[in-house]
Amino acid sequence: MTSAPDVPPVIRDQAVNSHHGSTVDRLRDFSADWRLLILIAIAPVIGTVGAAAAWTLLHLIALFTNIAYYGRFSAAHATIEGNSLGLFAVLIPVAGCLIIGIMARYGSEKIRGHGIPEAMEAILIGRSRISAKVAVLKPISSAVSIGTGGPFGAEGPIIMTGGAFGSLFAQFFHLSNAERKTLLVAGAAAGMAATFGTPIAAMLLAVELLLFEWKPRSFVPVAIAAVVAAAWRPYLLQTGALFPMASSAALPPLGLLFAAALGIVAGLGSGLLTQMVYASEDLFARLPLHWMWWPMIGGLVVGLGGLIEPHALGVGYENISALLNGDMATTAILRLVIVKAIIWAVALGSGTSGGVLAPLLIIGGAIGALFGGLLPVGDPGLWALAGMAAMMGGTMRSPLTAMIFALELSHNMGALVPLAVACVIAHATTVLLLRRSILTEKVARRGHHVTREYVIDPFETMRVADIMAKPVDTLPAAMSIEDAVAFFTADTVRHKSYPVIEKDDRLAGMVARADVLRWRMQGWREGATLGEATAEREIITGFGDELVGQLADRMAAEDVGRVPILHRGDRKLIGLVARRDLLRVRAHARRHEVERAALLRLRPRDQQSPEVKGA
Repeated sequence: MTSAPDVPPVIRDQAVNSHHGSTVDRLRDFSADWRLLILIAIAPVIGTVGAAAAWTLLHLIALFTNIAYYGRFSAAHATIEGNSLGLFAVLIPVAGCLIIGIMARYGSEKIRGHGIPEAMEAILIGRSRISAKVAVLKPISSAVSIGTGGPFGAEGPIIMTGGAFGSLFAQFFHLSNAERKTLLVAGAAAGMAATFGTPIAAMLLAVELLLFEWKPRSFVPVAIAAVVAAAWRPYLLQTGALFPMASSAALPPLGLLFAAALGIVAGLGSGLLTQMVYASEDLFARLPLHWMWWPMIGGLVVGLGGLIEPHALGVGYENISALLNGDMATTAILRLVIVKAIIWAVALGSGTSGGVLAPLLIIGGAIGALFGGLLPVGDPGLWALAGMAAMMGGTMRSPLTAMIFALELSHNMGALVPLAVACVIAHATTVLLLRRSILTEKVARRGHHVTREYVIDPFETMRVADIMAKPVDTLPAAMSIEDAVAFFTADTVRHKSYPVIEKDDRLAGMVARADVLRWRMQGWREGATLGEATAEREIITGFGDELVGQLADRMAAEDVGRVPILHRGDRKLIGLVARRDLLRVRAHARRHEVERAALLRLRPRDQQSPEVKGA
């Protein structure tokens, strides 16, 4: 058998470079590279398309409202409660929901629901791909649903539609899944920004709900798309705040306590609404009917609810304005909130197409107005605004989005502090009481788990030197193959592989049990050494000062279980990392979460009583 050529081993690493023997730290705060410029160039196009999608959907809703309730072909704004159909109005939502069931059955099932969970699912498991069929059918089905009286908001479908166009646009280019996700979310944020004139809230919604990360690579293009869409809004829809309010006076400390109490109430209401929606969905699932017919049953409930309270039908922006301006009587508020909550939960549970945001704003605003009517501080409009934001923040688990959204909707900067208090407390209430939100529950029921906590990856903060095994068990390069075979086949427990080193501790190669098995089967040249036998092999190595995540990525890509670690300056062997050593990173992070200790004491331990010392 021929021997290996007498050449030094090929040592390959992709760690931080060295320069003239000294360490050059090339680690960065962020992972963004020059490809960010490509996404930035595309973002204005996505923002424009998102704004156009919002304009189209809002006009489609008005068109179907006019056709269904007034028999006229017009896209002018029309309110449902002004119709003169009488009892026949009950059949309008039934007919609309039947159309949606047929569209979902024979078009795409993905148009069912409120849009945001579907966008989440596409991001998490669908490689951020949304089909052209969904991009067309989702806005049409939502317009039919809302235009025929569905008690939904337009924001969920607009987010889904904008995201669909962003995804479709991205699919024409050679982009990674992460880059495609960025453009999908950029389209969704653009749709929201154009609809409500809330670009900052749209950016925050992207971060809190859709991106599942906080990186410049994704945030910057999303922000640009949202700003571009908001810039188009005055030319396509309207200027100024959607629900303008005068700036509220600052609340006294007692008022902030009331805001916290309202947050708890809104949090409890969020939990109740979530349970109502999914209890309704479970009831429909037990019916001996194909799901295509469920929306029609939900539409019947909507129609009957419209007889009790016509203002509960449709998007209901007029109701939000009335609540914020204090123009609604207490009995009317009670009737609105009860009917809206019931028909919305039933209709959404039936699989009808529509959004959750506007109903949450109306229900939360009604709760806030009722709550504020009992308080000695603050005006009813302020409490209605706080209730809206708290209900949104608690139900969707997006407190930052909710508080900024309320500010941008109303331009009421004086409400900032009570909004912050109410939203944070509502968020804390729902986090403690509910395992999942109204959005993630839908995804979970399809067999996928969504983690909504963004934390620093410990693999990107720890150095290899912190987890590597040292000192390292090695074999000398001068060891003969015969001795190596005897070493591995002895009764003593051995590692799977060993670094092979020269006399000066420089790495010569790696030898494994598989090598010994091959030598025993094929033989070896008499007098051959480990250094000669391993010289021609490529070796994956690491450095003690590089990040564990970089090394873990190389180990996964090359399917290597044990990697020798070198000193960057003299390239001598200083340690070894095995797959099990990577688990130490997870264990280290876990200890920070669960281990508790009092780091400061009121009295030194030697001055404590014997009972305390014994404890």
